[in-house]
Amino acid sequence: MKMRPGKGVTRREGLLLAGGTLLSLASGPVLAQKLGAQIEGFANQPARHGLSIFGDLKYPADFSHFEYANASAAKGGRFVLSPGSWFHNQNPQTFNTLNGYVTKGDAPPRLELIFDSLMARAHDEPDAVYGLVADSITISQDGNSFLFSLRPEARFHDGTPLTAEDVAFSLTILKEDGHPDFTQSFRKITSIEALDAAHLLVTLDGTQSRGLIFEIAGTPIFSKAYYADRDFTASTMDPPLASGPYRIGRFDAGAYLEYERVEDYWARDLPVMLGQANFDVVRVEFYRERQTAFEAFKKGNMTFREEFTSKTWETEYNFPAALDGRVKKELFPAELRPRFQGSFLNTRRQKFADPRTREALVLCFDYEWVNENLFFNAYSRVTSYVEGSIYKAEGAPSGAELALLEPFRDQLAETVFGDAYLPPVSDGSGRDRSLLRRATQLLSEAGWQRRDGGLYDANGQQLTMEIMVRSPVFERVYGKYVDSLRAVGVEATIRVVDPAQFQARSSVFDYDMVGTALSLGATPFTAADQLFSSHSADLEGSNNWAGIKDPVVDALTQMVEAANDRETHQAAWQALDRVVRAGHYWLPGWYSANHRIAVWDKYEWPDTKPDYYFPVETTWWSKTT
Repeated sequence: MKMRPGKGVTRREGLLLAGGTLLSLASGPVLAQKLGAQIEGFANQPARHGLSIFGDLKYPADFSHFEYANASAAKGGRFVLSPGSWFHNQNPQTFNTLNGYVTKGDAPPRLELIFDSLMARAHDEPDAVYGLVADSITISQDGNSFLFSLRPEARFHDGTPLTAEDVAFSLTILKEDGHPDFTQSFRKITSIEALDAAHLLVTLDGTQSRGLIFEIAGTPIFSKAYYADRDFTASTMDPPLASGPYRIGRFDAGAYLEYERVEDYWARDLPVMLGQANFDVVRVEFYRERQTAFEAFKKGNMTFREEFTSKTWETEYNFPAALDGRVKKELFPAELRPRFQGSFLNTRRQKFADPRTREALVLCFDYEWVNENLFFNAYSRVTSYVEGSIYKAEGAPSGAELALLEPFRDQLAETVFGDAYLPPVSDGSGRDRSLLRRATQLLSEAGWQRRDGGLYDANGQQLTMEIMVRSPVFERVYGKYVDSLRAVGVEATIRVVDPAQFQARSSVFDYDMVGTALSLGATPFTAADQLFSSHSADLEGSNNWAGIKDPVVDALTQMVEAANDRETHQAAWQALDRVVRAGHYWLPGWYSANHRIAVWDKYEWPDTKPDYYFPVETTWWSKTT
C-alpha cells in the first residue's frame, strides 16, 4: 500500500506535467476526467456524482436535496436521547473513550455525527451514495480502481483543509489498526494514493465485492496532522479533530455527551446535507438500567425514546405528560433491510461443537409462552439471519439457489435440501413436553449421559450453559428457558454483567451464549464474511459470535461477495442463510414491524420516513411555535 508524504514528483505527476496539465486545489468532474485520462485504465471514463451497486441512481447530478429531508427545516433546539442503535465499539449504556473506531474501550454512540466521509448514503435507495467530501468518482475500465475528486472547500473544524492525504491516512490506519468492521473488509485494498491535495486513487485486488467501494466511500475521515503525534489505537477522552456537522461539546464520562452543531459547517448547503443536522445540540444520555432511563424520560430529562420493552409500551405510558398530550406515542415502519435478533452459542467451546447439542438447546426455549405472557404478542419470531428481506431462504431450494448448493451436497446434511429450517412452534405451556423429549433424545445422540441430575460427556465434563446478558430485564425473558434446560439436565444460569464487562467479554468471545441484534445493509455484501466466515471466527471484536468455521459456509460467503447482479446475489444469500440456519448456531429471537417511539411534543419530522434508515437525529427539527 502506498502513502506518499507529499514530497517529490511521482510517475503520475510527471505524466501530468509533461502533458501540460497543472494540478491545483481546483477540483471537479472536468478536472477529474482530465486527470483520469492520463492514468492507466481511466481513459474516457466518466466522472460520476453518485454510485449505485446494481441499478440506476434516483437523484440526478443537479438534485437539490434528499426527498426525505426538509430543506427549510428550522435550526435550533436540543434533542436528548438514549440511543437504540450503535456501531463498532460503541456502547449505549456507558462510555470511557472517544475513539469509536478501534476495539479498545466503550465509545459513545453517534460519534459518526462529527465525521465527514467521501460520499453520503441516500436512505431512500437500497444501495446508493452521493458526493460529500468528494464531488465525483471515476471508475477504471476494469472496475478495480477508483479516482475520487475532492471539494476544495472541505475543512476540518479548526479551519485546516481536508485533503486527499487525510483520506489516504484514514483508510490506511483503519485497514491496519481499526475495528474489525474495517480491517476485515479493507484487506482487499491493495493501494491507497493521494495524487495531490484534491485527488485520491484507491485500487482493489480484483476479488472484492461490488459493495466494498461503498464502505470505502462512507468511511470517516480523520486528520492526518492531528494524529501525527497521537496513537490512533489508544483509548482516549480527548475529542478528536473532525470535519462533520457536529463537534463534541460537554460530556461526563459514562453519564452524558453533547454533540454541538457546527454553525459554519462547510457542507451545510450541499444537496446531501441540506435540511439535515438541524438541532443545535444532540445530547446522548447513558443509563445502565432501562427502568432508570424510562423514569428520566417521564421527567423530561430525555425528550426521545425508542421503546424496546413491550410491557412498558402497553402498560406504563400512563404518567401525566403522556395522558395530557405532552408526550406522544408514534409508530414508524421498520426499515426494508435484512435484520436479526437472537442469542448465539459459542462453538469455540467443545461442549457446543455438535449440532445436535445446539439444536437440543434451542428446542428448550418456549417462544410462544414468552410472546404471550411477557411480550403481549407484540412480536414475530425471527427465523432467518436476513429476516424481512428478499435474501431469506424459503421452502426447499430451487433454481439458482439449488444450483449453488448442489456441488456441496456430499458435505451438507440432507435436511438442507428440504424446507429451510424453522424454529419449532410450542404449545405455549412454558414447558412443551414433546419438544423437551426431542431435546433429550438429541442430547443422548450427541453423547451426553444423564447421571446425578446432570449431563456428562465421555470425559466426565458436565454440560453447563451460562447466558450472558447486559440488563436484568432478560432474567424475566430467559427464566422459563433456564427451567426447561435444567429439566433436560443442562446446568443453566443467567449472568447479568455491567455494560463495560459485556462489551469486553463479547469482544474476546468469553461466553457460552450471548444475545445480540443486527441490522444489515439493504444490499449486504461484507456482512456475510463478518458474520460467518472462518477468517472472522478468531478475530477479536468480529461479529462471528458463534465462531462458525465451515468450508461450505466460507465458499458461500465468497459467492455472496462475488455476485455481479442482483439475482445471483439474492440466490447466494438464500443458500448461505439456509446452510447456517441448519447448523443451529443460535437461538432465534423476535422482531417488530415498527419502531415504537415516545417523544415529547417539541419536534416535527418529514412527512415520509426513508425505507432504509431511520435518521431521527439528522432529519427531525424543533418546533418553532
